[in-house]
Amino acid sequence: MNENAFWEIIDKAHEASKGDMDEKCAQLKSALHGLSDDDLRAFSEQYDRMDHKAYTWPLWAAAYILNGGCSDDSFMDFRDTLISMGSRVFSEAVEDPSSLSSVSFWEDDPCIEGYRYAINDVLEERLGELPPRRVPLPENPSGEEWDEDTVESLYPQLKCLDDDSTGQPEQEDKAGEKPWWKFW
Repeated sequence: MNENAFWEIIDKAHEASKGDMDEKCAQLKSALHGLSDDDLRAFSEQYDRMDHKAYTWPLWAAAYILNGGCSDDSFMDFRDTLISMGSRVFSEAVEDPSSLSSVSFWEDDPCIEGYRYAINDVLEERLGELPPRRVPLPENPSGEEWDEDTVESLYPQLKCLDDDSTGQPEQEDKAGEKPWWKFW
């Protein structure tokens, strides 16, 4: 399977889902079930290539800003979410992370866990196990590392999706519960 065939599957699932991640996962699973075992393995390898391509400090900075913080696990979910949005959004973001300022994320969440699971579920069901990753991630992302205290200055057009309309982070709610980022 070449990269164009890979993106055709991803793009069709994204378009059919209208951005809803649950529906997108269902659409993707359906498409993957229609592939031969060899094409399913090749799809997985292409997915790993795209994951590797998105494993950059600039995209991690964008995820950090959009999410109001971003652990390594959240960054994996961000890359999965980014791939799920299709070839155009993915390519533009890899080229220029600030392009994400015009992207609508499902439920305002740029780091949705689950897309990779949809793929892994089909792989395990059909092949009995996950194939070994043929395109391993490097030890560190590519590009220039950034500092958490100044990361927002890299992409001033990006804003945390959890910010309220005043542009300030959410404060404790009326019940006294803390926003998730205050627990760490």
